[in-house]
Amino acid sequence: MMQISATELKTRLVSFAREIGFDSCRVAACNVPAHANDFREWLRDGAHGEMNYMQRGEGKRCDPEKILPDAQSIVALALNYFQGRTPHRGVATGKIARYAWGDDYHDVIGAKLNRLDEFLRSFGGQQKCYVDTGPVLERDHAAQAGIGWHGKSTMLIDERLGTWFFLAELLTTLQLPPDEPVPDRCGTCHRCITACPTGAITAAHRLDARRCISYLTIELKTAIPVELRPLMGDRIFGCDDCLDACPWNRFARTSRETAFSARRSTTGMLLREYLELTDEEFRALFRKSPIRRIKRRGFLRNVCVALGNVGDESDLPALERAAADPEPLIAEHAAWAIQQIRHRQNQARPQIV
Repeated sequence: MMQISATELKTRLVSFAREIGFDSCRVAACNVPAHANDFREWLRDGAHGEMNYMQRGEGKRCDPEKILPDAQSIVALALNYFQGRTPHRGVATGKIARYAWGDDYHDVIGAKLNRLDEFLRSFGGQQKCYVDTGPVLERDHAAQAGIGWHGKSTMLIDERLGTWFFLAELLTTLQLPPDEPVPDRCGTCHRCITACPTGAITAAHRLDARRCISYLTIELKTAIPVELRPLMGDRIFGCDDCLDACPWNRFARTSRETAFSARRSTTGMLLREYLELTDEEFRALFRKSPIRRIKRRGFLRNVCVALGNVGDESDLPALERAAADPEPLIAEHAAWAIQQIRHRQNQARPQIV
């Protein structure tokens, strides 16, 4: 086991993290998250919707030592995933959040975290590593470490990366010198709040997940509320509207990580093409994609809603087949989409007086 000073160890850690692809590596003391009480209040208000795992992990999220006893430090990491501006799309291809254009970030970052864990174990550390997979209030710890500041959309903002980055955390029993937080630089800007299509950002730093399109298209496992469907537009997996609106993104640069590059399956397929996918074809098409997590039933549900909003007569045959799908969730949303398209057709016909 190597013996060096904590300062030297941190220097080596930061250097190694950058070497393996992270864009930022900073350290926070392993303390109670600054917004633990706000998180508890958010849960009590039911703003987490069907994300019951949030409640199950409440105690650990509010006290990281319950995750790793004797934890001294939290290493916060950021990885840029920005792939440039939205690719040119046809009339009805659907919008997928940028983070899901390429390979699943859980796999890409998880492999990097394993290397950091091995690195710190060589210095006697015990670690717990997470990339959006564990009971950690990651944005609180990342903000405390100075990765960025809390934007009004609740997203973390870095002055170099904007909002286009993944967060990962590594809790360790090693005591590393902590970094300083950075000041909030949002000022009086409210663009992210006004950009939200469903009004999910109910106030600065306050998100009602039940209205958020990312929640509706990914976390919600049941039918999408009828009153929210028209507000979703052509978004079929996640939503980038509040991120796109942030003026700090004018400084964003394309990620060095090629695994996040766009594919035809996520940026170039017509919406109605997705409706032809069998379960086996869906799993093959999205084999390494985060989209696989919502399964065919959830994804085609979203596609039907998008077609109901932006589709036309040429999409009706595919929707009619989907309306007969043995999966009730798909069939119901396809029937809704058919109704919406036909309603638009009727409105577009000249009125005979």
